[in-house]
Amino acid sequence: MSDAGKQSKAVEQKSLRLAEFIRLNVDGIVTEWISFARTRTPASDSMTVLALKDHIVEILDFVADDIETTQSKSQQTAKSKGLGPQDTPFTKSAAEVHAALRLGDGFDIDQMVSEYRALRASVTKLWMAHNPSLANTDLDDLTRFNEAIDQAMTESVAEYTKTITHSRNLFLGMLGHDLRNPIGAAQMAARTMVKTAPETKQAALAGQIVSATERSIKILDDLLDITRSSFGSEIPIVKAPLNMGELGTLLVEEMRTIARDHRIEVTVVGDTNGKWDRARLGQVFSNLIGNAIQYSAQNTAIDMSIADHGDRVLFSVKNVGDPIPAEKLKLIFDPMKRGHDPQSEQTANLGLGLYIAKKIVAAHGGEIGVVSSAQSGTTFTVLLPKN
Repeated sequence: MSDAGKQSKAVEQKSLRLAEFIRLNVDGIVTEWISFARTRTPASDSMTVLALKDHIVEILDFVADDIETTQSKSQQTAKSKGLGPQDTPFTKSAAEVHAALRLGDGFDIDQMVSEYRALRASVTKLWMAHNPSLANTDLDDLTRFNEAIDQAMTESVAEYTKTITHSRNLFLGMLGHDLRNPIGAAQMAARTMVKTAPETKQAALAGQIVSATERSIKILDDLLDITRSSFGSEIPIVKAPLNMGELGTLLVEEMRTIARDHRIEVTVVGDTNGKWDRARLGQVFSNLIGNAIQYSAQNTAIDMSIADHGDRVLFSVKNVGDPIPAEKLKLIFDPMKRGHDPQSEQTANLGLGLYIAKKIVAAHGGEIGVVSSAQSGTTFTVLLPKN
């Protein structure tokens, strides 16, 4: 080819607009996409080239079409806020389908988003190598390109999180129904055995089944609560008139049956009436008293006090035992955290009780705290508004 022909060819290449460049270089862009997706291990380890490729060609078609589509200033502003044109409710965009497939392949959301970052960098790098100097129209094309990538990424993230939420709801349904029902049935059968022949060996074994199923249902309830809160949902409460002193005394009577060699003393001072969720506050009392029983030294007393504090009620649970180390004290209300108790055989405890107690107290607009020392023991305090 003559020098004039080569120069003409170079000018032709430089004048290529971004949308056309994308369409003419799909193969090279897809190759880089697949190479990057292959690095998203371990999800990509067993994936075929076709699976790694996924819907990138359709996404590139969308980007190229979007760049070439006339756009007003108001439309540009709306897209910058994630309010771009949406598909009909009965169809999904390539980006939404891509998100669903990546989730199914085991990609986490960060890995999926990183694919879009890599695609943005890949196309920009290739096009800049093709166009060493940019015209005003090229800058407009780059702006539109980034808007289109952002829209596709937003659609993918929204679809990914929607699918995760749906899966979470199915999980909650399974815990709340599919597991609770058979456990409840086993519990009812065991209670019937205890009532039918209370003095037999079988009744003693049935009593153990009742205790085990009660603990299992408690664990299910705790898991349901922590699953809701981990996805941003507050623990639901229904307030009704309640005397906290009476509720606390009743719970102490029930807990004394499992306190073994611990005494539990309760003191009620002043007007402890208010509006709270009875069942949820029962969880708080049970969790704090159960925690005190588990970590108290043998043959020591557990003291619970419930007292009127004007427009609020303060209750506390104190036990004597090894102090909680300072580093653990800071994390004690975090989920899946618990102290080490070598004498406890309750390995089913997941360490959710104090976390759930904190969430219930927060849902009531209250505060929960703890202090611990070798001299004074460990005291959990809860301050709740009466209304």
